[in-house]
Amino acid sequence: MKQQNDSQKGYTQKTVKHYLENINGHSINNLYDLVIGETEKGMITVVLSYCDGNQSKAAEILGITRTTLRNKIQKLKL
Repeated sequence: MKQQNDSQKGYTQKTVKHYLENINGHSINNLYDLVIGETEKGMITVVLSYCDGNQSKAAEILGITRTTLRNKIQKLKL
């Protein structure tokens, strides 16, 4: 499990660094929200697929309530 955590951390760092290196003079706004939103969207999508769309099971795996999951699905337009 440690190796997976390290690879996720490394991937996030690499992606953020790439983003910052390629902004070409554009202003940076809400980078935190962008990274968290994309990470959350990917994680929820994979877990929902793993659970065959069962939101109760997905929420349990994610460690959040079904209501919170449904709100995130709506917010992230999944």
